[in-house]
Amino acid sequence: MPTIVFIEHDGEQREVHAEAGRSVMQAAVENAVPGIVADCSGSCSCGTCHGFIDPAWLAKIPPAGSAESAMLEGLLELQANSRLTCQITVTEEIDGMVVRLPKSQF
Repeated sequence: MPTIVFIEHDGEQREVHAEAGRSVMQAAVENAVPGIVADCSGSCSCGTCHGFIDPAWLAKIPPAGSAESAMLEGLLELQANSRLTCQITVTEEIDGMVVRLPKSQF
């Protein structure tokens, strides 16, 4: 089972085991990771599962689609490595991926 490393804005690190085929957001919610609100439950319509993907992992995940890109444009702390974690599917290839979380999802 792949592991995803979430780093909260204050530096606290949480490693969670994620079931392949689920979203990174689902793994965070199922493991009570603070900082992932997931208001829309993964339908790419709220932006409250925003995370900063460690640059070393960006090439291992598909790029953001048009709906995700549109949602990202409205976020407060947008960075080049910003992604909605509901749009990233857990695979064996991302075992160990690091996702940093913003100070706020609102």
